[in-house]
Amino acid sequence: MTPLILAVLAAVAVGAAGFALAPALMGGSRADKRMKALQGDIQANRRNADAARTRDSRRKEIQQTLRAQTAVLEKRKKRVPLQDQLYQAGMKLKRGAFIRNSVILGLILFVVCFVLQLELIYCLVFAVAGGYLLPRMYVARRRKKYQNAFLDELPNAVEAIVRGVKSGLPLNDSMRLVAKEAKEPIKTDFQRVLDQQSVGKTIQEAVLTLYERVPLPEVNFFIVVITVQAQAGGNLSEALGNLSRVLRNRKKMKAKVKAMSSEAKASAGIIGSLPIIVAFLVSLTTPTYLLPLIQTPIGNIMLGVAAIMMFLGGFIMNRMIQFDI
Repeated sequence: MTPLILAVLAAVAVGAAGFALAPALMGGSRADKRMKALQGDIQANRRNADAARTRDSRRKEIQQTLRAQTAVLEKRKKRVPLQDQLYQAGMKLKRGAFIRNSVILGLILFVVCFVLQLELIYCLVFAVAGGYLLPRMYVARRRKKYQNAFLDELPNAVEAIVRGVKSGLPLNDSMRLVAKEAKEPIKTDFQRVLDQQSVGKTIQEAVLTLYERVPLPEVNFFIVVITVQAQAGGNLSEALGNLSRVLRNRKKMKAKVKAMSSEAKASAGIIGSLPIIVAFLVSLTTPTYLLPLIQTPIGNIMLGVAAIMMFLGGFIMNRMIQFDI
């Protein structure tokens, strides 16, 4: 009986040991699984944190680039010299030639006023004012016309660059395509950018010539997109596509503002022309009625005050219908 008892006791001991160690072994496998899952979560969180830090650093880099770019462009825009104004108006005239022509115009106005037998002081005033203001008004009008023509074609040029980039062309080749097939003045200005690159300048430096020619927010947007893409990378076609939509929306908004302000412009034109028309009609019917305004000192003072008030009224109405978009 002794060997049988020993065998039973051994079987019971082995079963008890297995029963005692089974939870520990099973718990160990579950613990390993938990540890692996925890390590996977830690690694995933670490990857997410690294990606977030990368996005934050890239966002900060882009913001710094935008601030630096905008500061440089705004500094150039604060005070525009006369030669730069002529350049932005699309005129090849030099500063010295412009001043010479202004002086000649002033002398012509002085001779005309002298022939009309005006007093010498009035001849000098009209000559100086006309010789200084009229040429600059002409340059400002040419400059505005050039900028409007540039903005009309800029969305088409940006879309052409987007199509070229999407088709696999490099940025320079896409810009060269615009320089060949776009309308003026976009064609000449983009060709100037390519010429700047051909002499060794980078794309960031070359594209700044566009803002020197046309200092407008829309051109600043284009320069910022190109500069940020060159420094930080990214999807250029998507960025330029978004820019093209923004430019077209701004163009629509300007057209809407122009339509809404047309009534005020018509009212200003009618109100400003009424005194001149009335004076002309009265002079036709009664030629001597308005002579005291011209022949007497008090009349001259009243005419001067009326002219100043008309100028101030026109200036205020003009500023009321100006909107920055």
